[in-house]
Amino acid sequence: MAFVVLVSTMSFTIDMHYCGDTLMDTAVFHKVETCGMEMQPAVSNSGCPVVKNDCCKDEQVLVKGQDELKISFDTVTFDQHVFIASFFYAYINLFEGTQDKVSSFGDYYSPLVIRQIYKLDETYLI
Repeated sequence: MAFVVLVSTMSFTIDMHYCGDTLMDTAVFHKVETCGMEMQPAVSNSGCPVVKNDCCKDEQVLVKGQDELKISFDTVTFDQHVFIASFFYAYINLFEGTQDKVSSFGDYYSPLVIRQIYKLDETYLI
């Protein structure tokens, strides 16, 4: 239950790197690795920047968690009270041990082994 609450309240981003229309890398908790084909702005001999279209793009998807947790117990119905009480009672009684350890073989003794029968019959489990 604590894990569900932790995951539902945690926010994180998913980073994706596309080269053209192909997804190259996805990262959740660290920076995405690029394919190395990004275009750097080039400068021509006349000093003017040359604009080239970049085939790569990075996308981020933000998964936002729940900000507030409020559980109100003022609107609990009678049926819910009965369920909670019976669940609590059954859960507590689950850990009660039995006082008497009854064993049916306590009064009997094991037979004495005089010979090893598997050696006499030459039957071995392999």
